Amino acid sequence: MTVTLRLAQNPDADALLSRSPLAALIGMLLDQQVPMEWAFSGPYTVLQRLGGSDLDARLIAGYDPEAFAAVLSDKPAVHRYPGSMAKRVQQLCQYLVEHYDGDASAVWADAGTGAELLARLVELPGFGKQKAQIFLALLGKQFGVRPKGWREAAGAYGEKDSFRSVADITGPESLDKVRAYKQETKRAAKAAKESKESKA
Repeated sequence: MTVTLRLAQNPDADALLSRSPLAALIGMLLDQQVPMEWAFSGPYTVLQRLGGSDLDARLIAGYDPEAFAAVLSDKPAVHRYPGSMAKRVQQLCQYLVEHYDGDASAVWADAGTGAELLARLVELPGFGKQKAQIFLALLGKQFGVRPKGWREAAGAYGEKDSFRSVADITGPESLDKVRAYKQETKRAAKAAKESKESKA
């Protein structure tokens, strides 16, 4: 299945995400406390700085930690917290080497059910349940990875025709809808907190 992601909103970075399962996983890992485009452009920036034609989990896993932190810290930085994220990316790659022979796609290739796939994703370093569910939804909606029960395992992120997360972004229009949803969710959470505090 040919996949065309538009998460980085940059043709070269999106092309890498579309063809490289490892790039997609690293992009998802980086997607916290920075704008989505910044996070998902990160794998392409790392590839440019490391050289080669594709990201290699074994290469990253075995890289000198200080040198790899420098790769992410060089201007422009790959993340707001390049040092800590460099450590997390290496931990992810080390886990993939140890458990999946360095093949990121093996995480989902033979998963029999959505629940099994979710469990595998949650076990990845840097992936909590919410991040795992979003990535599971991305796999199902855009990569065609749809083991039985995948929508249920992905929770609300698996809902059809929703605009909740990166799993639903296919271009600028859907990106705007997801941003609007996230802003509304933040507003609602803030209002609920203020209401609770005023009653205390």
